[in-house]
Amino acid sequence: MAQHLIHRGLINKNFQENTIKAFKHSFIRKYGIETDIHATKDHEFICFHDFTLNRIFKKKESVKNMQYSKIKKISTQNKKPIPLLKDLLKTSKNKYPLFVEIKPVLTKKLLQKLLKETSKFSKCVFISFKHKNIYSLLKIKNNIKVGLSFSIANSVKTIIKKSNNKKIDYLILDKFFLKIKSIQDLKIKKYYYTIKKKSEFKKYSKNNNLIFENL
Repeated sequence: MAQHLIHRGLINKNFQENTIKAFKHSFIRKYGIETDIHATKDHEFICFHDFTLNRIFKKKESVKNMQYSKIKKISTQNKKPIPLLKDLLKTSKNKYPLFVEIKPVLTKKLLQKLLKETSKFSKCVFISFKHKNIYSLLKIKNNIKVGLSFSIANSVKTIIKKSNNKKIDYLILDKFFLKIKSIQDLKIKKYYYTIKKKSEFKKYSKNNNLIFENL
C-alpha cells in the first residue's frame, strides 16, 4: 500500500512551510512529513529549507552564521516561527514518519549530535541530496534508516548504481522519474516529489509513494 508525505508540512495554503502549526495539522490528517534541516552557529538543528533568511524574511543572513535565539526572534516577530528539530520530534510523538532532509554538508560532530538528538524516534529517516551526509551517518551508525535524494539532473544510470547499496533504504526522486520504467522496476522503496496537482496525485497515488503539498 502506498504511503504519502506532506512536503514541508504544507497540507494546504493556509499554513507556512516548516512550522509546528503546519506539522501538527499534517499529523491530524494522519500523514507523515518531509522537512528540511540546517545547523545554526550554536549547533542547533532548525526546520528550515533555505541557506539564508532572504526568501522568507528579506534578510541576507546565512543560517550557519546565526545563533538560534536571533533566528527565533526574527521569525517569531514575522509570525513565521522557525522551530527546532527537537520541537518537531516532540510534536510527532514518534507516531508518524519524518523524512529529515539534511540541506548542507554537516561535520561528523554535527552528525553525531543529530543521531543523539533523534535516537529515541524510530520514525526518522535521514535523506539528502548531499550523499556524503548519508554515507557519513552510516559510518557512525549503520542501522539507521536513510535515503538518497536525486533531482532531474541525475542520470538514470547513476540512480540505479547507487540504489544497489544495501544500506540505503529509500530513493527520493523527482516526479520526472515516475515515467522511467527502469527506475520504477527497482525493488528499493521510492518516494517521488513534489506533487502539486490533484490530477497528478490521483494518477500516481495508488501505486507510488508521493511527497505532496497543497492538495
